Amino acid sequence: MSTLLSFRDVWVEYGDRIIIEKLNLDIEAGSFVSIVGPSGAGKSSFLRLILGQEAPSRGSILLDGTPLAPECGPDRGVVFQRYSVFPHLSALRNTILGMECAQAPLSGRLFGAARRAAQDEATAMLNAVGLGHSLDLYPAQMSGGMQQRLAIAQALVKRPRVLLLDEPFGALDPGIRADMHVLIRNLWREYSLTIVMVTHDIREAFTLGTRVLALDKRRHDPHAPHRFGATAVYDIPLRNRDETAPANNDDITVDVIRNN
Repeated sequence: MSTLLSFRDVWVEYGDRIIIEKLNLDIEAGSFVSIVGPSGAGKSSFLRLILGQEAPSRGSILLDGTPLAPECGPDRGVVFQRYSVFPHLSALRNTILGMECAQAPLSGRLFGAARRAAQDEATAMLNAVGLGHSLDLYPAQMSGGMQQRLAIAQALVKRPRVLLLDEPFGALDPGIRADMHVLIRNLWREYSLTIVMVTHDIREAFTLGTRVLALDKRRHDPHAPHRFGATAVYDIPLRNRDETAPANNDDITVDVIRNN
């Protein structure tokens, strides 16, 4: 696999506070990277860097060898823990909206053949996430799992190269969460996605990922804790790429838990 994203000596600083320091890593196209680490270890900042919501204070981020612009682009989609859906729109309209904004940025509406094509594409994506029979439902009529499926459809309908997941299943009960794990793995394979997922669930990280990155501070000064940032303290490639069954990474999982 080829390198899709590269971080070169990346620092994130807010005034005299350092969040991330000297981060160097490559993310391969088609990989599923799980990001774990304690609160305050820069996981959300890491996602914002990839999304383009902020630029590094120092260093550079490359997408396909080209400097990543500090702006959100259609080549990157994101799904948050809180369902990022519009309550006043049906599932179909929620999914079409992203295409309308991209193709008709001034009016925000498509007409004629363009609108019919967008409806067909949105319907196909809603079918792919298991909402094919819920096109006319509004978010208030949906369960939490259905709303998160809708958020995934919103993100994927624009065919991003990188899908960012920020604690996407944390608000779901265990049964629905297991169903969502199956869904996201299937979508990852079917659409040849590169996925970067932040999670606090170590087992989830190892079950879904082809690679686990643990972010944390290597150094700590109790008198000036803000002067040291986080970096990748663990970078673990996983063996579980036979997608017919979950991998058994229990020994590695326990080791990471003990060291975090």
